Amino acid sequence: MTSTRRIGMTVNGERYEADVEPRTTLVDFLRGTLGLTGTHVGCEHGVCGACTVLWNGKAVRSCIMLAVQADGAELKTVEGLARGATLHPIQQAFLEKRGLQCGFCTPGLMLSIDELLARTSAPTDTEITDTIGGHLCRCTGYQAIVEAVHLAIEKLRTK
Repeated sequence: MTSTRRIGMTVNGERYEADVEPRTTLVDFLRGTLGLTGTHVGCEHGVCGACTVLWNGKAVRSCIMLAVQADGAELKTVEGLARGATLHPIQQAFLEKRGLQCGFCTPGLMLSIDELLARTSAPTDTEITDTIGGHLCRCTGYQAIVEAVHLAIEKLRTK
C-alpha cells in the first residue's frame, strides 16, 4: 500500500494543495500534477539544469528534489516569468539575441538568470558565465546566452 502526504505550496503566485507519494520528485509534481510542462526533465541527476526552478528565490534542480520538500515553499517556474502575453525582459532578450535554439535548456537557464538578476542588477561577466555554466546547452555555444543576459539587464534598467 502506497501512502501519500498532503502538501501545499505557492507556484507562480498561485496556491496549490495535493496528495503526493513521498517519492515523487518536484519536477514530476510540477509537470504531472500541476501541468506546468515548461520545467523540462533532462538528465534526472541534477547535472544538466533543464529542470531548474526557483525555490524560495533560489535556483534548485527539481529533478533531485522531492515534492514533499517543497511543502510550504514559494516556487517559480518559467511559466511565472511572463505576465499574460507580455514576455519578461529575460525572455524577450533571449528571443532578440537568439539565446535559444532547440529551447530545451532555456527554461532552466532563464530561471537561474532571474535569480542572478534578483541578487545583483549589474553582474560581472564572470558571474554570468558562472551562473549559466551550471547548465548544459548543446545548441547555442553560450555566447548568445551571455549577450541575452546583457540585453535583459538593459531592458530591466529601462523598465
